[in-house]
Amino acid sequence: MISRLYARWMDRWETELANRDTNRTRRPFEWGLDWLGLEDRNGDGSAYQEFSAWSSGFITRSFEFFGHRSPAGPRLEGGSLTFPSAIESPHVENNTVHAEYFPAPQAGGRAVLVIPQWNSEFESHLGLCRLLNRFGLSALRLSPAYHHRRMPPELTRADYHVSANLGRTVQATRQSVVDARACLDWLLDRGYTKLGILGTSLGSCIALLAAAHETRLRAAAFNHVSMNVGDVVWTGMSCRHIRAALDGRVTLEQLNRCWSVISPSAYLELLATRNQANLLVWAPYDTTFRAEYSRQVLDRFQQLRIPHDRVKLPCGHYTTGKFPFNWLDGLALARFMRRTL
Repeated sequence: MISRLYARWMDRWETELANRDTNRTRRPFEWGLDWLGLEDRNGDGSAYQEFSAWSSGFITRSFEFFGHRSPAGPRLEGGSLTFPSAIESPHVENNTVHAEYFPAPQAGGRAVLVIPQWNSEFESHLGLCRLLNRFGLSALRLSPAYHHRRMPPELTRADYHVSANLGRTVQATRQSVVDARACLDWLLDRGYTKLGILGTSLGSCIALLAAAHETRLRAAAFNHVSMNVGDVVWTGMSCRHIRAALDGRVTLEQLNRCWSVISPSAYLELLATRNQANLLVWAPYDTTFRAEYSRQVLDRFQQLRIPHDRVKLPCGHYTTGKFPFNWLDGLALARFMRRTL
């Protein structure tokens, strides 16, 4: 009885927090083949076949797809790092990578790349970086594609990173992964030899895609987990406006096939070949990364015998950012990184 009451209370709280955002824009459905360098030669009828074949092909060539280069001419002014992104988009603001640097005295070569959630505010995860400092770890908070100072002036939200334009969503995720790997290069150039990566929500997906293609990480923390980007967009409370644009144009199966190239499910076997320590954080009352999809990740890690720790937060997605759950989460992440780096 108590557990049912708690679940109802948590669901009401999650719903209240999700509904506070009133600036969500329902944008039209687009296959976005032009973002992939493809052409819809025969109309919408063949767009899905072209997209899904392209996505499947690049999964087998993922090191090429997520290939990166070291930052060209990085500039550190105060605590802000900038450098040109290796992926060029049509939006000039988005083509400069921004990251906030929090060096810790006597870090002993230990540093964590931190990647926040979708539509995060500029201040997001800066407190977590300061907490990592208190645990003796330096931190670098990356702004994902189309976030913070990378947002084009016509936007009030980071809509171009995840949207009903399927091709642009793929390209934005690819750009964020490539930028994350370039940030690891910069940290290495600063003398850090013990590197970790930590991502939350969308940042968790970006972190996992990066970690699967890296050999330089000692630790990776995935804060909220799900197998497929399509599942989250199709069922997540925070993505209802995107789902509305997808209805009648694409099925969930088709969406997952198109977005397989940017989904964790495609790379867990590759991740299993890495040597870093892993942390999976999930929440049973999550309304965005729903519990059934988080459990799929937990089960797959177990099946593949990927070494990992687990933390189950007694809350949901939005409520993770509220006291006391934000402290439980932050302390679990910081302790894990201190112990494994």
